[in-house]
Amino acid sequence: MAARRSPRPAQTPVISLSDVAQRAGVSTATVSRVINGVVPVSEDMRQRVEAASRALGYIPNGVARALSSRRTGAIGAVVPTIENDGFARTVFALQRRLHAAGHTLLLANSDYDLGVELDEVTRLLSQGIDGLVLIGSDHRPQLTTLVRQKRIPVVETWTLTPDAACVGFDNAHQASVLTDHLLDLGHRRIAILAGRTEHNDRAAARVVGVRTSLAARGLSTCAEWLTTQPYRIGEGRRGTRALMEAAEPPTAIVCGNDQLAFGVLAEARALGVKVPNDLSVAGFGDSDYAEFLDPPLTTMHAPAEEIGERAAAYLLARLAGEPAETMQSVEVALIVRGSTAPPRA
Repeated sequence: MAARRSPRPAQTPVISLSDVAQRAGVSTATVSRVINGVVPVSEDMRQRVEAASRALGYIPNGVARALSSRRTGAIGAVVPTIENDGFARTVFALQRRLHAAGHTLLLANSDYDLGVELDEVTRLLSQGIDGLVLIGSDHRPQLTTLVRQKRIPVVETWTLTPDAACVGFDNAHQASVLTDHLLDLGHRRIAILAGRTEHNDRAAARVVGVRTSLAARGLSTCAEWLTTQPYRIGEGRRGTRALMEAAEPPTAIVCGNDQLAFGVLAEARALGVKVPNDLSVAGFGDSDYAEFLDPPLTTMHAPAEEIGERAAAYLLARLAGEPAETMQSVEVALIVRGSTAPPRA
């Protein structure tokens, strides 16, 4: 007896542009304008088309859309790591703004490797993106060449570069502000627990800022008072041990970000070093947890989400053919909390 064949599953009908137009009560041209986002339509029309698309389960043909509008609807971003709280919040705000405007964010990590960053940007460009967001100003020359060939807008974040579109702040100056706070408290033995400075213009600039403030007061940082570590809490603990083992331990530590400062506080407690009585600790970034540490962390407030919002706004303006400010500076502020105090007499 022959085996019975299972019935073929019924094929799901293909939803077309005309189906969406009919349900929304508009023309197919209007549906096309809403989906491509090239020609503006009224808010009522847009909502009707989007509601009909959701109800029918309509998914636009991305290839056809890109061919007709020369746009993919995708924005690329390459960040060093999303382990960094500041970068994570920037990406969150970036995606939120782009999503509201009908764009998709494609994200990649480089792990502070310029070669990996170049590879990821190359892949994003080959897949098709309308704009690109980068962190910092250190990049391989080939990356700049590739982007220019594609003629897409690019914005750098967390830094200010005179010859590039950017949203950020002067890292060296803000690190100087933080160091001046410690100097004004009376500290003279100030150590630096920096992030990795290789291929990281932000971390390198912050080290320069600390040294500039020290030099202005006739001070300097000896080799024993400078260490660089990846931006992780455990590395902050490791760096603290190295600094406190110096022949003359520092009375204050300036950290490259709040994660490193978190590690300093944890290791100081393990070593029996009281903060801020024996050691003042300052971070950078003002992460969500900074005010809840024990003691609460003195740090520089960097508006991470505002950076993401502004970066998205710049790209959207450029894609719409509207004027956009090329160099945008965000406000960074010193937040003084319980982790810093005058040194012991």
